[in-house]
Amino acid sequence: MKKHLNAVAIGALMGLAFVGGHTLTFQGWAQDKAPDKAATSSDANDTYKQLDLFGEVFERVRAEYVEEVSDKQLIESAINGMLTSLDPHSNFLNADEFQDMQSQTRGSFGGLGIEVTMENGVVKVVSPIDDTPAAKAGVQAGDLIIAIDGKPIVNMSLNEAVDKMRGPVGSNITITLRRGDADPYDLTMARATIPVESVRWRTEGNVGYIRITSFTERTEDGLKRGIADIKKKLGDKLQGYVLDLRNDPGGLLDQAIAVSDAFLDKGEIVSTRSRKADQAQRYNATPGDLADGLPLVVLINGGSASASEIVAGALQDHHRAVLMGTQSFGKGSVQTIIPLPGHGAMRLTTARYYTPSGRSIQQLGITPDIEVQQAKIEEIAQLRGYREADLKGALNNDNNKNLPGQDGDAQKTPPAPGAVPDKTATPDKAVVPPTDGAADATKPADVDYQLSRALDLLRGLALFQKGQAD
Repeated sequence: MKKHLNAVAIGALMGLAFVGGHTLTFQGWAQDKAPDKAATSSDANDTYKQLDLFGEVFERVRAEYVEEVSDKQLIESAINGMLTSLDPHSNFLNADEFQDMQSQTRGSFGGLGIEVTMENGVVKVVSPIDDTPAAKAGVQAGDLIIAIDGKPIVNMSLNEAVDKMRGPVGSNITITLRRGDADPYDLTMARATIPVESVRWRTEGNVGYIRITSFTERTEDGLKRGIADIKKKLGDKLQGYVLDLRNDPGGLLDQAIAVSDAFLDKGEIVSTRSRKADQAQRYNATPGDLADGLPLVVLINGGSASASEIVAGALQDHHRAVLMGTQSFGKGSVQTIIPLPGHGAMRLTTARYYTPSGRSIQQLGITPDIEVQQAKIEEIAQLRGYREADLKGALNNDNNKNLPGQDGDAQKTPPAPGAVPDKTATPDKAVVPPTDGAADATKPADVDYQLSRALDLLRGLALFQKGQAD
């Protein structure tokens, strides 16, 4: 039996040679000079000893574990354990999980709409997806999911946790969240169809606002549609764009390159470096700026990861955009999805990526040019002090148009000294992402402080640019 297991394990190891889009064989081990035969033989002997150990443990578990476990489950768990021990982003996907992953990048799936990672044995929310049950229920980036339907996350793999959070549309699920130092609390939500429409847009005055929630196969097309629609609506009045990458967990590398290219005329966008120097790749921009050189402000925060950091880093290094917000997540690695026919696939970290200036942002993230923390704006009631008009013997205003009581907001009779400002005024409207790409809807809510600052900055840049042109 052990000999048979060794052969199976060796075959599995051969399967790991399919990386980075290249089919590698054991012949790929040969370098510029022939390897030392004695060293090769010694390494092979050590490998066989470890495979013997695996076979012994496998046999002992299947024979003596308290409950019967299928060989398939043991083998898949062993493979997944090998991959997850490498880094937080490598793992094994069985056939169902592989299909779910494909649906995320191509269509839709039933779930809560949360991008997650594993941290210290619990599931950490990287970001909620806009207009999903999780986002509507108030789940935030950085929240820790410690239980699902009352079952603790401890000893549960990330894939198992994600699988439990997905399910039939309309079915209920209860997750237990911990936020900061606060006590854990339960949150019950109904699963919904999670659309993978990753680009939304609208106009904010004379500014085009574009929100990218993730990088899927349709992101580039969505960006082009959004820019074209904004240009059509604003025409010559268009002052620039705000590109919102906040809470964007990333996605496909080629889409991050395409989005960066949309705003760059030339130069490097990103480079990737794998274990072998000859497999390094560089991706360069092609001529043409869809924004026609207009000012660009990019919003990032702690939920901006991976592909969104590639875009932010490229635009920052080329001084094409001003980055505003807070430090990004810091995921500077590339994962390759490697299909395993008949068994699913594996997600393997195959390279690190670097911004055009050569920065690796792994664990560090992208630092915004202007740091702006998210904040809430509140009206503070203040007692009215004395003004010029209250002083005895003050000169009269000789322009009747500005006298109190005339038409216009500025001519209203001022309140009496000590009066408290009227609190029944119409509340500000927040900048709320619309439910579809072409909508311009807003609704009363808290003001998006970071976006407000981005709009102010962009309008200032537009005035400065116009002044230079004049």
